[in-house]
Amino acid sequence: MTSAPIANLTIDSISVRTASVPMRRPIVSKVGGYPNWPFVLIDVRTREGVVGRSYLEPYVHKLVPSIVSMIDAIADMLSGKPLAPLDAFGEAMKTLHLNGRQGTTFIALAGIDMAVWDALARAAGLPLARLLGGSTGRVRAYNTNGLWLIPKDKLAQEAKDLVAEGNFKAIKIRLGRPTVKEDIEAIKIVRDAVGEHILLMSDFNQGLTFGEALQRMHALDDRGLYWFEEPIVYDDYEGCAQITREISTPIQIGENIWGPREFHKAVAARAADLYMPDLMRIGGVTGWMRSAAIAGAAGLPLSSHLYPEVSAHLLRVSESADWCEWRDWGNPLIAEPFKVEDGFVVVPERVGNGIEWDEQAVAKYKL
Repeated sequence: MTSAPIANLTIDSISVRTASVPMRRPIVSKVGGYPNWPFVLIDVRTREGVVGRSYLEPYVHKLVPSIVSMIDAIADMLSGKPLAPLDAFGEAMKTLHLNGRQGTTFIALAGIDMAVWDALARAAGLPLARLLGGSTGRVRAYNTNGLWLIPKDKLAQEAKDLVAEGNFKAIKIRLGRPTVKEDIEAIKIVRDAVGEHILLMSDFNQGLTFGEALQRMHALDDRGLYWFEEPIVYDDYEGCAQITREISTPIQIGENIWGPREFHKAVAARAADLYMPDLMRIGGVTGWMRSAAIAGAAGLPLSSHLYPEVSAHLLRVSESADWCEWRDWGNPLIAEPFKVEDGFVVVPERVGNGIEWDEQAVAKYKL
């Protein structure tokens, strides 16, 4: 790594590469099937030689070109500007305001924001968590690498495998099968396989209508699940709030909330008991920190969605930090993936966010 005084850093260029990684366990959910997972890799280069890295996970391969084009547009605007994450975020938002605070524009900005923060931490010679005033260390995590809407006869072994991958104490199951009875059967299979001591989160991936969700949540409310995640469409805060009031099991939302302003609206509406921002949609590191302050002030537990490397750093400095969602889908592209020990993601004592590309893998999985 080449370092330089932070005050002297200037953004020179922002480059983008794309990749598609085969899934060890293909996603089968209410929102579709994904045998391969797309990535957008971002490198922010400064004139002084410091490089900041980040990636995006845009779900749909066909959306990748539009995100790359938007990153290029923002890159042109930031070239020659000081490496100042808050300034860059604010300037980009003002310039792109007419395009809205959601969608491709915001996704591109979030990816650049993460890379700019990484470059700043590298220039300071500090891990991102330390740059933000915290420390490195462990963050409790649950394994989300499987238990999709797969045949029920495969659930038991997969649940055991998920626990064993990092001695996890918590795993996630996807629900929303055709009938309540089938959901109950799936829960029982997994519970019998891993035991009562393993916490079991659940995710409906917005797959239910409001009426269906009320019936389904009441029917499953006594099944000992740690949370019900996104039972209905993400932006129906009023509906989410009613479900939250009626159901004893905590309601979790947040991965589809766009930026701190929308996050505040959801919290003000009392839409959920728990929140889990996604770095791509919440606005990168800058958007996360602003949203984490809202969650902390409201006393609401804050977990992460995807992006475990950067998210783990941010959970280390978030007042109401709860769980890190662990997934290893991007590990093939990373030279030294983060470790999981006894159900905890370990934030390493490495500069920046700790991400370095495995260039051979990036070439192999080039999209």
